Amino acid sequence: MKKAYTTLLFLAFIIPHVHAQDSTSSKWGKRLQFAAQDSSFLLKFGFRFQTLYDGRYDLEDNVYEDALMVRRTRLKFDGWAIDPSIVYKLELAVSNRDQRSGHNAESGNTANIVLDAVIKWNFAKNWHVWYGQTKLPGNRERVISSQNLQFVDRSLVNSRFNLDRDVGVQLRHKSANDKFRQILAISMGQGRNVIARNPVEGYQVTGRLEFLPMGSFTGKGDYFGSDLKREPTPKLSIGVSGDLNTNAVRSRGNLGGFVTDTDDAYLPTDLKSFIADMMFKYNGFSAMSEYVKRTAGNNEDSYGTGTGFVFQAGYLFPSNWEIASRFTDINADATQSVFSDQREYTLGLSRYISGHDLKFQTDISYQTFPGQTREYLVFRFQTEVAL
Repeated sequence: MKKAYTTLLFLAFIIPHVHAQDSTSSKWGKRLQFAAQDSSFLLKFGFRFQTLYDGRYDLEDNVYEDALMVRRTRLKFDGWAIDPSIVYKLELAVSNRDQRSGHNAESGNTANIVLDAVIKWNFAKNWHVWYGQTKLPGNRERVISSQNLQFVDRSLVNSRFNLDRDVGVQLRHKSANDKFRQILAISMGQGRNVIARNPVEGYQVTGRLEFLPMGSFTGKGDYFGSDLKREPTPKLSIGVSGDLNTNAVRSRGNLGGFVTDTDDAYLPTDLKSFIADMMFKYNGFSAMSEYVKRTAGNNEDSYGTGTGFVFQAGYLFPSNWEIASRFTDINADATQSVFSDQREYTLGLSRYISGHDLKFQTDISYQTFPGQTREYLVFRFQTEVAL
C-alpha cells in the first residue's frame, strides 16, 4: 500500500510537467520578442534558411549538372535600446555559401559572417540617421531582403551591378505625406567586414530619391516582391540612385576580388553608378523594373562596367499561388568590362503558405550570351522558412 501511495504521488507530480508546454505571445514570422520590465529595451530574435536545388543544362555540350544546398541561413536580432527612437539591427550569415566572400587579407582571412550591424536614431520627426554596416541605398532589388523575393533569387542585373553593403553613415528623410524620400550615405567603399585601413584614401557617396505619387504602399509593400497585401488602389514607387566610389579597389566596387598588379599593388579607379527603378502593385498584380549604368575611370579593364536592364511582373491568385516572368539584359562594356553580354528569360511559380515567411518557389530560365554559342537551361526549386 505504501508503494502504491508513493507511485500515485510521483505520477501526480510528474504528469502535469510532462504535458505542460511553454507558451509565447509571439506569432510565426514575427520572431520571438523580449521586453524589459522597466521598458529599457526590446529584443526581437529570429532565424531563416533557404534550401535550394539548382540544375543547369548546357545546350551546347548536352551536359546536365545539379546541386542541392543550403543557400542561405541567417540569424536576426533587432529592437530598441533605452528609447524607442534608438533602434538597432544585427544580422549574421552562418551558411557556407553566405561566407564564401571572406578569407582574404583585407577581411583578416576570416569568415564573412556579419551582414548588418547598424544603429538607427530617429532624432527628429521624419528624420533618421544610421551608423554602422548595412545595405547602401542602391537598386531596389538589392535592398529587398532575399527572404522577400518574387523569384528564387535576384536577377543578373543585381549580381553584376548592385552596391551591396558597406560601413558608414546614412541620413534619411521623408515628407509628411510619405510621397518623397531622400537618402544620403557616406561609406568606406570597400564592402562589408573589411578591417584593413583604406590604402588608397577612397570613399563612397551614395544618394537616392524616391517618389510615391499614389501614396504609401500597404505594409511597406514597395520593398517586398509580389502583391501579398493585394493593394486596393494602384501604388507606384519610382526611385533614382547615384553612386560615386572613389579609388575603388574591388572589381565590382563593394564586391568582387581586390584588383592588384603583379606586385600586389592596388589598381584603384573611380566607379560611377546610375540606377533607376520602379515598383507597381494593384489587386494582386505586381511589376518591378531596374536600369543600371556603371562606368570607371582608369584601369577600366579590371572592373565590371556596362549597363543592365530587368523587368519582371507577376499575378498572385486568391489561392496564394503566383505566376511571374522576368527578362534580364546585360550589356557589358566591350573594351573594359570583366563581364560579358548576357540575356535571361525566366518563368516562375510560387506558393505562399505564410507570406514570405513560409513558401515554396521554383523557376526555369533560358540563358544566352550574345556573340557566343553558349546556351543554358536553369531549373531551381527552393523552400523558405523564417521565424
